[in-house]
Amino acid sequence: MATLHWSTRPERPDDAEAVRHVNLSAFGRADEADLVDRLRKDPAWENLSLVAVDGADRPVAHALLTRCHIGDAPALALAPCAVVPEHQRTGAGSAAIRAALEAARERGERTVVVLGHPEYYPRFGFERAAHSGVRVEFEVPDEALMVLGLRRDGPIPTGTVHYARAFGL
Repeated sequence: MATLHWSTRPERPDDAEAVRHVNLSAFGRADEADLVDRLRKDPAWENLSLVAVDGADRPVAHALLTRCHIGDAPALALAPCAVVPEHQRTGAGSAAIRAALEAARERGERTVVVLGHPEYYPRFGFERAAHSGVRVEFEVPDEALMVLGLRRDGPIPTGTVHYARAFGL
């Protein structure tokens, strides 16, 4: 499929079911959709839930940033990210992720972590977290844990990532 230009916007309260559908259809299971529902009720919710929408303003991709910490330093976790199957590989997911990262940058956030495909997330500037001294307390492939500094005026904090309770980690 060709890459399209996607419109993005913050998730609205009336988008909750559509966002749930995006996550259910993208992953083929309820785990990620249930996680988003739990995160909406968690103190980690920062209202940084962005969607890419089709011509009828229906969400087709979703990217969520929630509060986490690296050591004692506040950071954001990018998860989950999802695209309905019929719009995968069209740039919808990238558009939602870029919009979420830009919204975080505009708020003055400093750092984002992601646990994901090492071939995909570097296009947004993510680098292997181990190179910055960032780690998790559970087993993951070294290349799957990545970090992004949103600002150039300070180092990425070092230490262990502490996710929101809703993640169950």
